[in-house]
Amino acid sequence: MGHLDHATFGWLTPALSYAMACTGAALGLRCTVRALAATGRARRNWLITAASAIGTGIWTMHFVAMLGFGVSGTDIRYDVPLTVLSLIVAMAVVCAGVFAVGYSRDRGRALLLGGLTTGLGVASMHYLGMAAVRLHGEVRYDPALVALSVVIAVAAATAALWAALNITSPIAVTVASLVMGLAVSSMHYTGMFAVDVRVTPSDAVLPGATAMQFIFPLAVGLGSYLFLTSAFVALSPTTGESEASASAQRPVVGAATTY
Repeated sequence: MGHLDHATFGWLTPALSYAMACTGAALGLRCTVRALAATGRARRNWLITAASAIGTGIWTMHFVAMLGFGVSGTDIRYDVPLTVLSLIVAMAVVCAGVFAVGYSRDRGRALLLGGLTTGLGVASMHYLGMAAVRLHGEVRYDPALVALSVVIAVAAATAALWAALNITSPIAVTVASLVMGLAVSSMHYTGMFAVDVRVTPSDAVLPGATAMQFIFPLAVGLGSYLFLTSAFVALSPTTGESEASASAQRPVVGAATTY
């Protein structure tokens, strides 16, 4: 049996992955708050931004954490198509959950359905990502810990969507984001502790890409997207500020037309 190390770089990857999860959550909550205050195309666009932020945050959290994953006695490679598929799944299910909440008339039912859909999607993304791992040996899972990780994912997703509906103040959003980041990280490491690897030593070349060849550049790119979008959202005016600005300009326009 190979010795599993979940933090080969020490606290760097867990801390960085937690920061990514919190950033995605904060941006997603902020965008959902904006979406619920908007209508029409603006609401749809804010919801898409929220879903992409949360999905990106969760996926980046998972694979930044995976940069610190190592097994003694074998190299590790990643199947590129499966890894990309896990990103698409993360985006799609979070989008479905966020839109269910954003457009539903029955908020309670939407919350349960959206939380269940998004939670199962997050768990699917995690285990698809794990299925993309290539190593010399056999990967097994503890069913009880896998089930616990899915329950944590559903609970975290439901709490996130509840927060998106009920929390509006910046301080509350920050606190909710830190809690959500912790929940997503807990789900990830619970799923990782469910893993047991039986190594079969071999000199054969493993298929796929190394973490530094593929995972690291993709995580850096998605992380940059998160931080740039966060800056854009932070600097863009809220609906209330836009209306105040428009109403402040109206008398000036009216005064100009009286001459």
